[in-house]
Amino acid sequence: MDQEAPVLVEHKGRIAIVRLNRPEARNAVDGPLRSLLTTTLESLGNDAAVGAIILTGNGRAFCAGGDIAQMKARLESSPGAVAAQGWKHQRRNTHRLVTALATIEKPVIAAVNGAAAGLGADLALACDTIVASRHAKFLYSYILRGLIPDGGGMYFLPRRVGLARAKQLIFTGRTVDAGEALAIGLIDQIAEPDDLLGSALALAEDYAAHSPIALGLAKSVLNHSFEMTLDDVLSSGAAAQGICYASDEHRASVTAFLAKA
Repeated sequence: MDQEAPVLVEHKGRIAIVRLNRPEARNAVDGPLRSLLTTTLESLGNDAAVGAIILTGNGRAFCAGGDIAQMKARLESSPGAVAAQGWKHQRRNTHRLVTALATIEKPVIAAVNGAAAGLGADLALACDTIVASRHAKFLYSYILRGLIPDGGGMYFLPRRVGLARAKQLIFTGRTVDAGEALAIGLIDQIAEPDDLLGSALALAEDYAAHSPIALGLAKSVLNHSFEMTLDDVLSSGAAAQGICYASDEHRASVTAFLAKA
């Protein structure tokens, strides 16, 4: 494993720990990090040996958001070129990363070890579960740069904290500490800094102990449930359940249960 790479992967049994590795830049997302994180997630999604994934950051921060140096370079182009290049960049890079993270057919846990700002907050919210250090902080800092959330935050944040509160957080860019984040549903669990990874690992191992087919199908339906009617959910659930009925995991579980009866 190249310790200088912007993304590091460590395997602990069936759990893959993915670390953002630009600590000197507070893990700000530049081109190489974005590209490697995307391909890493896509590869892990296709790895049958991986049952769950933890996303965290090396150093004091989880992710400071987009790299300001790249923003400066962007301003040197003409306004027309910036608009066209920005649109293509969003589609080809940022959207691909967020989609990979949100739709991967395995449970993904964000272990937020420090500040999660801008795109960093978006990456955390794209995960299925968020465990945060007591020292973690969250801020939708886009508005402070004259921007809007472009990493899925306008989709994920209202689903966690409600529309009105999401607007307030996005419109002000204010900092939310771990205690408030837990109280408003922005995160799911607080851990002491030294226990953060252990807490995330325990949860990941609990998730990974179950049928990967059932987990993937449940995640797929749940990810779309806010946009679906009850009939849509029931219909999608019925199709997914038919697949589960035929799975080896279901057969083994029923057989083992009946053997104990």
